[in-house]
Amino acid sequence: MANVYLIPCTLGDSSLEVLSPQIKATILSLSYFIVENEKSARRFIKQVAPEKEQSTLHIAVIDKHNAAADVSTLLQPCSEEHSVGIISEAGCPGVADPGAEVVRLAHQRGLRVIPLVGPSSILLALMASGMSGQHFAFNGYLPIDKSERKRTFKALERKAHEGQTQVCIETPYRNEKLLTDMLGTLQPSTLVCVALDITLPTEEIYTLPVSQWRKKALNLQKRPAIFIIGK
Repeated sequence: MANVYLIPCTLGDSSLEVLSPQIKATILSLSYFIVENEKSARRFIKQVAPEKEQSTLHIAVIDKHNAAADVSTLLQPCSEEHSVGIISEAGCPGVADPGAEVVRLAHQRGLRVIPLVGPSSILLALMASGMSGQHFAFNGYLPIDKSERKRTFKALERKAHEGQTQVCIETPYRNEKLLTDMLGTLQPSTLVCVALDITLPTEEIYTLPVSQWRKKALNLQKRPAIFIIGK
């Protein structure tokens, strides 16, 4: 019976030491992969398993542009008894990642889904924030419209004060704007964590009340970041 493996990758150009040895063994055993970006996936496979012949790889791409009909064909190798590996663009497949659609389809077809251990920026940031990990919500990307974003921040802050930690992300080149809007909207006592470049040598993670954040200088531009609101 064919399996569907969820293969984590590094967060940016961090060391391969953050990955389980099981990941290399799995990659060596597979020929079929579903990825977000073929070029970066091939580079990752070459880094992890340089002895793997690139010419033997069969790579299908899934991203936000795939229609439902396209997704339904991605697991075709499994019907021919070929196991498939799903590789995200960064971190863990299926978490803030289009691979979740393929995983849902795999369950519908009765395939065995096997998640492998690897870095999740969302969980690593939450672990390091000092905020509640018992009850939290991941909100993905927030609205771009300023008034709608302000309403969203207020709603997230209410939930955070009720005990549900709120996690969100932003496109790296808009990090500065998001933090500025966040600090201009939230109450001075509300806690905010900013986690930058997780697992990289340049990693920085800070949790401060809004009142202190307003005095702190931090370069967020074009750096992968996780933002957390809590109490």
